[in-house]
Amino acid sequence: MNPLPGGRHYTQSEKNIMSSPEKKWKTIESGPHTYEEALHPVVRKNYGKWKYHEIPRPGVLMHVAESGDAIWTVRAGTPRQDTVDMVRVLCDIADKYADGYLRFTVRNNVEFLTPNSEHVEPMIQELESRGFPVGGTGMCVSSVAHTQGWLHCDIPATDASGVVKSMMDYVYQEFKDMQMPNKVRLSTSCCSINCGGQADIAIVVKHTRPPRINHDHLATICELPKAVARCPVAAIRPTVVNGKRSLMVDEAKCICCGACFGACPAMEINHPEHSKFAIWVGGKNSNARTKPSTMSIVAHNLPNNPPRWPEVTEVIGKILSAYKAGGRPWERVGEWINRIGWKRFFEETGLTFDDNMIDSYRHARTTFNQSAHVRF
Repeated sequence: MNPLPGGRHYTQSEKNIMSSPEKKWKTIESGPHTYEEALHPVVRKNYGKWKYHEIPRPGVLMHVAESGDAIWTVRAGTPRQDTVDMVRVLCDIADKYADGYLRFTVRNNVEFLTPNSEHVEPMIQELESRGFPVGGTGMCVSSVAHTQGWLHCDIPATDASGVVKSMMDYVYQEFKDMQMPNKVRLSTSCCSINCGGQADIAIVVKHTRPPRINHDHLATICELPKAVARCPVAAIRPTVVNGKRSLMVDEAKCICCGACFGACPAMEINHPEHSKFAIWVGGKNSNARTKPSTMSIVAHNLPNNPPRWPEVTEVIGKILSAYKAGGRPWERVGEWINRIGWKRFFEETGLTFDDNMIDSYRHARTTFNQSAHVRF
């Protein structure tokens, strides 16, 4: 056998088949399947023709179509980091109660769809017995949109998944009930670049010092142009140290985001004492009632102390308790804060405001527009 382009070895019989003039090859599309193939037949039939929906109980949705068809959705929380065995368990439940159809939501919940109302209760019982809490619908604390932290990220300062586990253990009942003024969307991220996006409450790691450069290693393990380009505020510049090409950081411009560390491990920024947690609140993406909004910082310098992060969980509990007690029906967290004002927010939550929470970065608009990497 001789290797052909691509490195694969073909037998002589395979070569004869491929070179045969009678053989007609059919191009096989190997891209992603269309999403319609994964829809339940009732959903496919009534797509875009729904009359109304209800939430009969926490974790259960009922959609009724103009045709009179009805379909029930049972939503359950998952640990996000799924094993093969866990996925097989979920597939077995889908085969048993939901005609083999399930889907995962953006917040890592799993949903089972069935047109048979008599399947709903036994499905809930089986999910709960296997450790998958049913909930996450309506006015509740949703599951958390988060990154994978230490599992696969190249710049993590913490383990977002571990923070999620600790936090959701604390607010477990708020996921299963619908007692909040409105949906509360949470996010966490393992770095301050924040893959979690905007949320009612976000837990974000923040480095509190610029990177410390290991000049002995940098020239041998890093591509200098890539590290320079990775900085969103153009704070990294080439230089020469001890006769070797290296990099320097303009600390007045540096926003301590840690993006450079992913391109160059010699830009050492992670530190057990100088990488802290911050809590941001008031963000949302929807246009319902008020326009979309960005988050504001309300707590910082919380210790990054795995495996349970108790200080972070305590702050989240204070915010949720104050919102639950003082929010009006349908108010999101940011809308509640805007109504009562920031002064009262800090009084109600018992959090401390300090001048480090004021956005005083002098170079933001100027350097963002001057940089070759980011344009507005």
